[in-house]
Amino acid sequence: MQRQKTALVCLVVVTLCAGVHTQSNGPHELRCIPGNAHIGSYDYGAKPVLRIHSGETVRVETCSDAVEDPLVKPSEIPPNWKQTVDSIKDRGPGVHLLTGPIAVEGAQPGDVLEIKFLKFEFVVPFAVAAIAPNFTALPDDFPYERMRVVRLNREARTAEFLPGITLKLSPFFGSVGVAPPAFVDRVSSNPPGLHGGNLDNRELTEGSTLFLPVHAPGGLLSVGDAHAGQGDGEVSCCALETALVGTMQITVRKGAQLLWPRAETPTHYITMGLNPDLNKAAEIATREMVSFLVSEKHLSRDDALMLCSVAAELRVTQLVDGTKGVHAMLPKSIFR
Repeated sequence: MQRQKTALVCLVVVTLCAGVHTQSNGPHELRCIPGNAHIGSYDYGAKPVLRIHSGETVRVETCSDAVEDPLVKPSEIPPNWKQTVDSIKDRGPGVHLLTGPIAVEGAQPGDVLEIKFLKFEFVVPFAVAAIAPNFTALPDDFPYERMRVVRLNREARTAEFLPGITLKLSPFFGSVGVAPPAFVDRVSSNPPGLHGGNLDNRELTEGSTLFLPVHAPGGLLSVGDAHAGQGDGEVSCCALETALVGTMQITVRKGAQLLWPRAETPTHYITMGLNPDLNKAAEIATREMVSFLVSEKHLSRDDALMLCSVAAELRVTQLVDGTKGVHAMLPKSIFR
């Protein structure tokens, strides 16, 4: 999701508690405090704020910018949100507020980081829906900014968007990425790419697993842009922006050698295509699914493509990051 700096109210920051690897039992608890967030980039040369071992679990607290709205009480906004944002001086070239990076011991280029999303918890009882001018799917129709604060029922996991309109919440991190290759060095957080990043894939909720190719020693994983829910396409350029505590198990898969991000849910295999041209993005997602079926299910390329045509679904992940996203979903139930 691409946004202007003037629309930072739509952004979510995830920050890590700086320190060294000391825990051997239970998840690492990562608090949202100044000194652990960065804005606008995935960076090969960034210094990790946390080091963990492969297979360990990290429980990450997230923050959001303060919201000035009558529906939000000052007591509902944690005071460390503004402190954390104000502490960040080196920003850009993108606008997203991200945690990390987290270094995973043993991760090297050519490996894959497996990120299992175990649990998401809501930090605050509200989220923000918005129109970000110039970045929507209809920029000529909506050349202005609007914002709506939506109250969350955290226990029921629902939200009343308007009277008579109730949404079922499905929280996830919109941006999950690793450092790019050394020859790229630093990339904007706005468009997704080979490093993952601003994928805005609503399938990456509890119970799902994301696979990202490693380009730098340790992987250097950063996350942010927490969403309470989102529709495929994200056509206004904002999801339900909120703050989350996300629990993730991070494992190094040696020599897996992925080119593009892939994912898996309890019910589907997912491949992703990313390109400024939506048709090219669809080609990449399909080609990746064919490759998956050949390598993992041992189909011929011809049979793999035919199976994609009769069983897979191509969905528009998002339209508003400059780089478009398409993901292919193949049900696991078709395999014995």
